[in-house]
Amino acid sequence: MNISLIGMMGSGKTTIARILSKNLPGFVFIDTDSLIITNEKRTINEIFEKNGENYFRKIESEILKNVLKNDNQIISTGGGIIKSVDNLRLLKENSVVFYLKASPDTLYERVKNNKERPLLNVEAMREKIIILLDERENFYQKAHHIIITDNKTPDIIVNEILKEINKYDRS
Repeated sequence: MNISLIGMMGSGKTTIARILSKNLPGFVFIDTDSLIITNEKRTINEIFEKNGENYFRKIESEILKNVLKNDNQIISTGGGIIKSVDNLRLLKENSVVFYLKASPDTLYERVKNNKERPLLNVEAMREKIIILLDERENFYQKAHHIIITDNKTPDIIVNEILKEINKYDRS
């Protein structure tokens, strides 16, 4: 069994995935963005600047396919991974998918000082978050489970996910 976390930049996917992996013996933490950085030997900003978003999405899909060949993983995905119908299908077929849902205001507060997010390196960041969320929401909603993260600590979010995971047979 794999557990995948999807959602916008700043929704808490990486933080929650790390904590989950410590709470589920035998599971390992995987971050698809970190794997892309390692494989490409450059930052996501550099990939976007030099090769563009389409190239990044292609690499992201290849990484995801390789990751999903394994089992017992907590997978933190990039915010736009669900833009590909194939990626969303692969995630749903090979993992239990949780959408970490946060309001635009919460997302803005969490990412406003982060310059490592190429799609948000714009003057009107709050407005860009709203646009991206609007474009992606229908895809995010296809997750097996939706966890609202606004005004919740990571421990509360992790406990909500663990409660759902315990309903699955992990044999």
